[in-house]
Amino acid sequence: MSRPHVVVVHWHDLGTHLPAYGVDVAAPHTEALAQQSTLFEQCFSTSPLCSPARGSLWTGRYPHSNGLQGLTHRGWEYDEGERPLSIQLGDAGYRTVLVGLQHEASDPERLGFHEHLSRGSHRAPDVAEEAAAWLDRRAEDDDPFFMVCGMFEVHRDWPAQRYPPEDAGAIEVPPYLPDNKHTREDLAAFHGAIKVADRGLGVILDALARNGLDEDTIVVFTTDHGAPFPRAKSTLYDPGVHVALMIRVPGRLGGAAPRREAGLVSHVDLVPTLLELLEIPVPEDVQGVSMAPTLLDGTPTTRREVFLEKTYHADYDPIRAVRTDSHKYIRSFEPRPWLALPPDLEGSRTRLGMGDAHLAPRPPEEVYDLRADPGETTNLVSEPATAEVLSDLRRRLDSFMTSTDDAVLRGPIAAPPPRRREGSDEETIGVR
Repeated sequence: MSRPHVVVVHWHDLGTHLPAYGVDVAAPHTEALAQQSTLFEQCFSTSPLCSPARGSLWTGRYPHSNGLQGLTHRGWEYDEGERPLSIQLGDAGYRTVLVGLQHEASDPERLGFHEHLSRGSHRAPDVAEEAAAWLDRRAEDDDPFFMVCGMFEVHRDWPAQRYPPEDAGAIEVPPYLPDNKHTREDLAAFHGAIKVADRGLGVILDALARNGLDEDTIVVFTTDHGAPFPRAKSTLYDPGVHVALMIRVPGRLGGAAPRREAGLVSHVDLVPTLLELLEIPVPEDVQGVSMAPTLLDGTPTTRREVFLEKTYHADYDPIRAVRTDSHKYIRSFEPRPWLALPPDLEGSRTRLGMGDAHLAPRPPEEVYDLRADPGETTNLVSEPATAEVLSDLRRRLDSFMTSTDDAVLRGPIAAPPPRRREGSDEETIGVR
């Protein structure tokens, strides 16, 4: 075989809620993959909601640069001329296959995949079955392929008949959520969905192994953004943008020994990484930084900061942020509630037990010392001791936004007319 295959498995709304990231949840297949991979401990999506986060993952460009600043079923699309990874690899001779969910285009044909399987249900068992069957069918074909497996899980809702919940009393509640009956029941259902999605991942990995493809295939596992809970999804706090990322590059392909990488990385870094690993030129407009040296010889990543943004979710909520190893700075461009909950979170069980403090006005600027205050609970924007750090972070964010021509600097950004997407699972997302 002349070139490696690539398989990317991505889930919805997971964040880092896995045993590999210190969470007590049953997910043995993600745990096994973590033990075989480079696991990135500090990977961040560019945005805390679906389409913008995925758009950055597949283009290596920020939402305000590629045009996908809101959800596709609300009218947002890539700008003309954007070339996601599926198109770039197709042009380079790869057979490109989408199995299951995408949320970057109203018409998946615009994404350039040669094949689009599992057009009905995008649930993990069905996606995994379709992917495994395709891998079984092409067992003797040596042409390189790029397979993307998009699973609806672990997006809300989590009906018990589909996702048997865990024991609510045994759940460890994350520190950013209130510990009460409502939250525990919500988390117990969330854990049930994770178990189902994890089994789907296992089916795909087993199919690679039984077809003798595992030593010739780069495997990427990630998610779009943070977990579907208040103060996570739809916010720029760490629970909203801190995401799982595991990349397995087999030793036969020159991969380094499995390890944990503690340095900062961003989802925009995946495209240049894969292109470099596959020896395909990286387009000049890609804004990410390749992680290939980390995967091939264990070189630590060198990012000094990651940039984060949100423009539209259910409504207009323009916020931008810069995060370093030690601090985060968030700037809001419109008066908004401290937490603007999207509909799926507003209707969640957790919301029932959290009161209304989150409806207080959001400050226009926030700065947090992440080492002393990892929960981002104490805004230090008015503290004299933080003045120098604040000035530096303001400068970094201003420079980034100016150099990448972020339109929010010129005033409010208009929303496109909404459109409805086809398919039952995608319509479920569409009302969120």
